Amino acid sequence: MIFDTPEGIDYFVLCSRKAALKMELIGLKRRGRSAYSICKSEYGLKGNKQAVFDQMEALVKAQQ
Repeated sequence: MIFDTPEGIDYFVLCSRKAALKMELIGLKRRGRSAYSICKSEYGLKGNKQAVFDQMEALVKAQQ
């Protein structure tokens, strides 16, 4: 796939952040800010990791 429009790039970023959050849910860690905190601040989400992940899934489905 090639994402060359601003909407396509935004969709790819959303999907990659959702995937990073999913990896954090199963226990993977990363350096720097967590995907959880990035998703909460970028998209204005609230709740624990699972609730934020569910909201991210809804955002991905809405953009499809």
